[in-house]
Amino acid sequence: MLNNKAYDALKWISITLMPTLVWALGILLPIYGVSDGITNAVIVTIGVVGTVIGALIGVSTISYNNKKKED
Repeated sequence: MLNNKAYDALKWISITLMPTLVWALGILLPIYGVSDGITNAVIVTIGVVGTVIGALIGVSTISYNNKKKED
């Protein structure tokens, strides 16, 4: 289970930072001449990392709620 500070940081990263990076890099990398293959790889990698972080947040939330019910 994550502490509140880690939870809040991961939530901000997955909800705000990752989608913003995907959007910005999807626009900027082609402008600077980065090939489509590299651009796609970067965007997909960021998306996957964001999804993993979101899953960690979900698992932590479920764990917290189950523990809360037990107490």
